[in-house]
Amino acid sequence: MDQKPTLDIVYMAISALYNNPNTSEKERASQWLGDLQKSVHAWTIADELLHHKADLESCYFAAQTMRTKIHQSFHELPFEVHSSLRDSLLDHISKITETTNPIIVTQLSLALADLILQMPIWQKATLDLVNRFSQSHLWPLLEVLIVLPEELEIRSVRLGENRRIEIQADFKCCAPTVNEFLKHCCSNYSTNLHENVHLNVKIIRCFTSWVSVGAIQLEDVSDNSVVAHALNVLCYKQESEKHPPILGALHDAATECLCTLLRCLESNNNQHSLEMFLFNSILNFEVPYHLSVANEDQDKSMNYCRIFTELGESFLDKIVNAPLNQPHFAIKVFDLVLLCVGHHDYEVAEITFNLWYLLSEELYNRKDKTTTELYRPYIERLVTALCRHCQIEPDHEGLLDEGDDFKDFRLKVSDLIKDVVFIVGSCSCFRQMFMNLQVPGVTWESTEAALFVMQAVAKNVLPSENDVVPKVVEAILNVPENTHIAVRHTSVLLLGQLCEWIEKHPETLDMILNFLVYCLPQQGIGAAAATALQSICGTCGDHMPGHIPVLVHLLRQVDTFAITNNAVIGLLTGVAAIVSCMPHRDVTSALRELCYMQLTPLMQLIEQDVVPVRGTKSDPVLWVDRLAAIFKYVTISVEDGEQHPCKPIILEVWPIISKIFDKYQNDIRIMERVCRTMRYMLRCVSQQVREILESLVGQIMRLYLAHKHSCFLYVGSILVDEYATDATCVQGLLEMLQTFLAPTFELLQGENGLRNHPDTVDDFFRLCTRLLQRAALPFLKCTAIDHIIQCAILASTIDHREANITVAKFLCDFVGSSKSSRNQNDFCERSELVKKLLNKYGQQMMTNLIQASVFYLHSYMLSEIGDLVLALCDYDRELASSWLYAALETLPKDGGNGVITVSSQQLNEFHFKVIGSETSKSITHALKDLSRLYR
Repeated sequence: MDQKPTLDIVYMAISALYNNPNTSEKERASQWLGDLQKSVHAWTIADELLHHKADLESCYFAAQTMRTKIHQSFHELPFEVHSSLRDSLLDHISKITETTNPIIVTQLSLALADLILQMPIWQKATLDLVNRFSQSHLWPLLEVLIVLPEELEIRSVRLGENRRIEIQADFKCCAPTVNEFLKHCCSNYSTNLHENVHLNVKIIRCFTSWVSVGAIQLEDVSDNSVVAHALNVLCYKQESEKHPPILGALHDAATECLCTLLRCLESNNNQHSLEMFLFNSILNFEVPYHLSVANEDQDKSMNYCRIFTELGESFLDKIVNAPLNQPHFAIKVFDLVLLCVGHHDYEVAEITFNLWYLLSEELYNRKDKTTTELYRPYIERLVTALCRHCQIEPDHEGLLDEGDDFKDFRLKVSDLIKDVVFIVGSCSCFRQMFMNLQVPGVTWESTEAALFVMQAVAKNVLPSENDVVPKVVEAILNVPENTHIAVRHTSVLLLGQLCEWIEKHPETLDMILNFLVYCLPQQGIGAAAATALQSICGTCGDHMPGHIPVLVHLLRQVDTFAITNNAVIGLLTGVAAIVSCMPHRDVTSALRELCYMQLTPLMQLIEQDVVPVRGTKSDPVLWVDRLAAIFKYVTISVEDGEQHPCKPIILEVWPIISKIFDKYQNDIRIMERVCRTMRYMLRCVSQQVREILESLVGQIMRLYLAHKHSCFLYVGSILVDEYATDATCVQGLLEMLQTFLAPTFELLQGENGLRNHPDTVDDFFRLCTRLLQRAALPFLKCTAIDHIIQCAILASTIDHREANITVAKFLCDFVGSSKSSRNQNDFCERSELVKKLLNKYGQQMMTNLIQASVFYLHSYMLSEIGDLVLALCDYDRELASSWLYAALETLPKDGGNGVITVSSQQLNEFHFKVIGSETSKSITHALKDLSRLYR
């Protein structure tokens, strides 16, 4: 947008966006206003709209635009207009009244907060705001004071660590004034909990915000009137209907205040008096919690549960590490938390899960049976309560639906029980649930819940257990047909989880298999039977080869059953695992049967030219995925010189796979699945199918030239991995790489090519890495090596996790190949080639790595960069030192606006740490510290 539009045009666009019923006109208006917001004219337009106050929509657009510009485009403004922008914003804030829309107030407050953070010449801005607005504009003042620390804490603005430290110091200077201001507000507005609720919420939230960033110190919290006010809110008991309940927003604000204090307490270990004060105060919430349950006020119940859980997490380390003969006073918190687990609604119980995970981790790491035994009663009560929560509604028909919230909760319960069950013992838990099943008159939903918990711990039950498990298995095998389907479904899944016990009791195998085969065609429990069969086949493979004919017969009918394709694939993986345990002489015929069940329909689709419909039997992916599962799970070891029993089948399958490649070459989805199948076929027999090598390589080269599907690069990397150690194959594989280069570089050199094609980057450099690992010298001597290295250096800035890891790994192996001595015969020549390339590109590589670490990559992606920087240091520390020094010189030293982003001393310290480092971990820490200076 080159020219500034008139206000009339802007008003028309805003009106069209909010009021025009024509969708296309709305979209046009939205696009135009978006372009306006990106332009430099947005600054003055937003300011003028706010001054005119024509209507709600234009004021909202203006406030939101002002905030967005300050947040994302503050660099557009010259330094000399910062003060006038500040004055203008303060003027807008001063015109806020009780009738102003809260959204506009929030946006203007955020705009002012982001300006303060980015305007170092405005020191102690908080004091200016309090002095100017505390008497007349309390609402907007509190809003600004709430969001100011929040904006700093969530790191939404790129300030750099130095500026953050300055702001933290500024906040601490201003904190006493803010504290006094909030106390004054409290004394004026908190006497009646049912009046001035809006302001009371803001007062508590403001205090919470300033505590959260460490500005208000914990030392004087005990006698702070805002904390007292928050506790008063949470202790409030509604005596009768004449006394109205506390509004939810105020209760939420008080809850967040207490939780924040507890979190801060966790990181400040020398606050004993505050610990006692908060603990004793929170103990008083037990009665209000019971009242919230009685009043069916679930939101408040959840708030109390949050506080109890946060209290437990804050004190956990001290509780667990207390002497056994003198338990920590805060151990009572587990009773409070279990009180909440016993709430009738499972959403309340779910809030506590993280505490139990943390307790489990602490006890597991201690490996102290005596300490663990101390917590056994709590976990027994927890499991009992969770079992009750897992009960399905008595009038529920059928199974729980996929995506159902309650089903998701039960899965979380299963994961939690698996994590904590060691505290009580799996056999003990299993036995307790079995006893629950013996209770006279037990309902179907209680039975199903107990079986569900048993299913969670079944794999940890000792295979030698001969008391309860045989009775459970017998009961499942004899479950009546008219039993609720949910009970039968969970029972079948439980059998699958008992696979390790079944393996040690092979006498039970026949009747269990017969039962599962009988269940497989049944509506509703077929998928569970398939899952159970997969587990048993995978675990009991040595006992299963005799059952192959029955299972193959079953697989021929499987598409008539009401089960998903994923369940069928699960069955196939189980049967494939059994095939792996068969004598080699029997493998070929069994594998042929399994494969042709998938190949026959595939050939029919090709011959009849059927149009694929996704997710149906006309979709080649359905059959190809099944074929992939077979080859993935048939794992057979052969002696040197022995023919692999799967080889004849792969030679038969390849021509059909080749036809699928040609037939569906335009469909990337199908091509990816076929390439995946090809991967498992090649891995299955390793180097034993040279017969197909030439035709396979020729085909993937031809198809890649035509379509640039990156999955063909992936197949190429598998071929290199398997065959590049054979000197007779290396030249052909290098020619394959050479063919791939032109279309790959064409794709990646386009606009945003690296960012838009991360899969190609990932697969291409995986191919190059494997060539470097398997045939380093021929690869380093290829004519395109310079272009490949340059491309890798550019790709090191890509912020796609997998692609960046692959690129860094390639460069790391490249640098390391100058030192490696895996093949002494070519070591000198290899080392010389790498040296020549690093003399050319080493500086560029180091510069890009530093730039990527600071400006492009997430902090969790820096460990691979650390590996690569260490490799460069190990190659030649003196040379790496000069490269690093030059790379650091390219970084901006200040961010404008008078902010020093990084000092020379900090850069020197970083340089010293990196060059002196002997480990990748220390370099990664240094890179993270450097990146924080720019974020």
